[in-house]
Amino acid sequence: MSFFSNFSSDHCPGTISGNPLNGLCEKVCIQAEKIFDAGIIQTRLENYFAVPTSFLPANPTYPLTFISARSTSSVGTVSNVNVERQAEGCCARVQATITVPIEIVYVDANGVEGVATSAIVFTEDVLMYVPPASVMPFTVTSVASCVSPEGSWDGASGSFTISACLTCILKIAMQVELLVPSYGYCAIPPAQEYSQEVCSGFFELPLYPQGRACSKK
Repeated sequence: MSFFSNFSSDHCPGTISGNPLNGLCEKVCIQAEKIFDAGIIQTRLENYFAVPTSFLPANPTYPLTFISARSTSSVGTVSNVNVERQAEGCCARVQATITVPIEIVYVDANGVEGVATSAIVFTEDVLMYVPPASVMPFTVTSVASCVSPEGSWDGASGSFTISACLTCILKIAMQVELLVPSYGYCAIPPAQEYSQEVCSGFFELPLYPQGRACSKK
């Protein structure tokens, strides 16, 4: 059993049935990260020089053949933040440098596959909602993901030249204490141990979803 498979308990998270006020028993103070604003940026980088910081295995035989590259973390490191509040409202111009760690897969001249670590560094200049001044400071955070299917080794500069698809979400966040209604503590059901029989239901699924197909207009 688990939260996902246990639908019988009123003290497990899931879909509310009936009056949502039934079972409310207290107001709870929780510490959480409140997101005041967030925006997504998607762009394609062309001919970006990704300088490797390490190789695994070490000391590959040059030249290298690029295979692929992708981000190794969903968290982008935000630095050089500059916030300029606008004359009206709570909007502000937010400028920041974002560093996304990446992993580059390559094959060296001897046919040995290896991995190089590097990073993509870019700047953003956007308009976002910023909360009014308070004792608790807000922070600018980012979630970033990157994938690069195209690239080559540049022996002259000792770096990879890549083309990458980049998605970044900038957030204006703050650690706060929120007062929320509560149904009490969760009932934690015992976990169900894995067995081969679990797969029987999966193997019986249709290859594609069943239902009404979209009609062309």
